[in-house]
Amino acid sequence: MEQITDATLLLAASPWVYVVVFLLTVLDAFFIVVPSETVVVALGALALSTGSPDLTILIPVAAVAATIGDSLTFWLGRVVGLVRFAWMRRPRVARVLGWAARSLDDRAAAVLLTARFVPFGRIAVNLTAGASGFRYSRFLALTAVAGVCWASYNALVGALFGAWFEGNPLLAVAMSVAVALVLGVLVDRAGARLSTAWNSRRN
Repeated sequence: MEQITDATLLLAASPWVYVVVFLLTVLDAFFIVVPSETVVVALGALALSTGSPDLTILIPVAAVAATIGDSLTFWLGRVVGLVRFAWMRRPRVARVLGWAARSLDDRAAAVLLTARFVPFGRIAVNLTAGASGFRYSRFLALTAVAGVCWASYNALVGALFGAWFEGNPLLAVAMSVAVALVLGVLVDRAGARLSTAWNSRRN
């Protein structure tokens, strides 16, 4: 256990940790299996429990990476559309993309700001924004704000547990990640319920 703790602290104190966060967060814009939220939360916990990494660097790096990743997804949607690949035509995916299109028409700002917190939701919304001809300058402004909120939220959730479990970094990481995962599920379900309620009101 002591060796694991030492290895974790060594990684957190390395400047390369910011490169890892940047790359994972950019990739997470396309592949939901890449756990960027989990990584940012865990590092936030270490920041308060051990002093590394530096939150004033971690949050901007994660925010910029999120904005770049979302922008790349936007331009992917602009170039390939929403039916180019077989997975896009699957019924469940098609329903989500249809919801994203309707939502962008009705309340673009709210959807772009909240979708960043829902892994598959943000991919669907960003692809649809690009494919639908949504103005990129507006998209960039909104997704930049969303990126800052997302990075700050995840890092500070981790930092909260890092402060509580100061001196026990692995426990701080474990607890913060567990709570973040639960909160993520709750946000996902709340978003689904709000979407259903909104569609019911429209119909």
